[in-house]
Amino acid sequence: MNWATLLIFVLGIANFAVGRAVFDNGHPLLVRLPPRSQTLGRRAALVSEFAVLFFALLLSVEGWPGYAFAYALYTAVNAGAAWLILSGRV
Repeated sequence: MNWATLLIFVLGIANFAVGRAVFDNGHPLLVRLPPRSQTLGRRAALVSEFAVLFFALLLSVEGWPGYAFAYALYTAVNAGAAWLILSGRV
């Protein structure tokens, strides 16, 4: 396991934690959705997050360490959006 793979793995854990925090905070936009839509939205977010993580890990293992920087940028944008939601700015 190289440094890029390890970095992507750790950032992936952070992305899943941030997603969980956003869905569990009870934001008014999410609470307004019907329960079925909330469930489908959570599942779709988890599946898409897993797909991004899986392919970033796959590419880094195959010798493309630049994807670690791309995934770090993705994580930073994700964290910024979560901060806006969790702090009530959105």
